[in-house]
Amino acid sequence: MQRPSDRWVGITLAVLLHLALIAALTYGWWKFRRPAQPVAQLAIEATVVDARTVPGLTRPAPAPPPEAPAPQPQEASGPPPPTAEELARREHEQQQAAEKAAEKAAEKAQAEKQRLEDQQAQERAAAEKAAKEKAAREADEKRKAEAQRQAEAADKSEREADLKRSLAAEQRVTSAASMSALASWRSQITAKITRAWLRPPTARAGLSCNLYVTQVPGGEVTQVRVGECNGDQAVRESIEAAVYRASPLPPPPDPALFDRDLKITFKPDLD
Repeated sequence: MQRPSDRWVGITLAVLLHLALIAALTYGWWKFRRPAQPVAQLAIEATVVDARTVPGLTRPAPAPPPEAPAPQPQEASGPPPPTAEELARREHEQQQAAEKAAEKAAEKAQAEKQRLEDQQAQERAAAEKAAKEKAAREADEKRKAEAQRQAEAADKSEREADLKRSLAAEQRVTSAASMSALASWRSQITAKITRAWLRPPTARAGLSCNLYVTQVPGGEVTQVRVGECNGDQAVRESIEAAVYRASPLPPPPDPALFDRDLKITFKPDLD
């Protein structure tokens, strides 16, 4: 199994080899592009002689150009490659830094989670408190409204009872007065009919007849009917005629007591 230190050594050597090759190529290109230095010329007087005319003089062959020197490998510059122990130490430090960063991130996340839970708990507590207070207010308002309703109902019942008692008392008074006034009015009608009656010879003591009289406002008699009666026909006809002669009948003391249809018991005092 290849160790991490071996991998780093291989990478370092490959980088150094590439750097040396690039340096050699750069040096050769620079030497080739560099222009030749000019040579100083001296003023010399000379006569041109053709070498071919001079006996024994031959033209030497031109010397071959010097070969370019082979590029020398450039020594690598910079710090030496790290050792396996150094790489292991760096890797261990990076791992520890990553673990510390992960722990800090976890602690931060846990703190944020706790803060959110505390905030939610506070919000729930506030909501529950508000709900309880609202329920208490509503219950108190409902209780007050119920108490007020009961008080109003009791007061209304008391007022109604007072009114009923007052009406009953007033009605008793009115009824007594009405009965007395009605009795007085009927007595006046009976007395007028008795005064208008012409007693027939067949009338006997203890005569009693029920009369059904119909009148209009003003006391004018429109109809008379003799009901149950212990007298003979002559007596019955004489009583009916007496009712018509008594018309108009006396008015009631209170117009509210007026009755169109009257039932009168005719019992004259016969000796």
